[in-house]
Amino acid sequence: MHAMQYEITFPADYDMTVVRDRVDRIGHRLDAWDGLGIKAYLMRERGVDGSPVNQYAPFYLWNTTEGMNSFLWGGAFQGLVNDFGRPVVQHWTGLAYEEGGAAGSPAKVAVRRRRAVDEGLELSEAMEGAVREAGRLAALDGAVCVGAAVDPRHWEVVHFSLWEHDSPKAPGEVFQVLHVSEPERDRLPRGRRW
Repeated sequence: MHAMQYEITFPADYDMTVVRDRVDRIGHRLDAWDGLGIKAYLMRERGVDGSPVNQYAPFYLWNTTEGMNSFLWGGAFQGLVNDFGRPVVQHWTGLAYEEGGAAGSPAKVAVRRRRAVDEGLELSEAMEGAVREAGRLAALDGAVCVGAAVDPRHWEVVHFSLWEHDSPKAPGEVFQVLHVSEPERDRLPRGRRW
């Protein structure tokens, strides 16, 4: 499993209905994408849920690198680049994936939490902690699913979770969910990935 996200930040007075309309118009295009576990079309609006910015920031959990590469290099991503410019694409290696008690329910919000891996910490201990946290989040009321991943270049762990209600008890940045494509969600491997 690979996690991926890019963020497009807009001016404070940007009309975010442009983003909503774009997702309504083209969001379905990845509903059957080979190699894609989940794509959550995410948005933050300045002043909503504590967001300081207007931002479009979809988050992906990929089953295969071929699917991810096909998306990035095969033309689908180019449409976004043509519309908004080429964003930095962040990616993380998967550590764990868990279904929550609300699996199968539509997601209303997503929470992303990024944390640096402390320098003095044993790597195995840090990664086991990230896996345990994914399990803890998945057990909370309203959790649809949770992924944990690590970027070993910057030594950063990310937890990404989808929620059926708009008041999750998970720490991190809150995003509105505009659409979820999940063609191979059932193929995302559960639990620890090593």
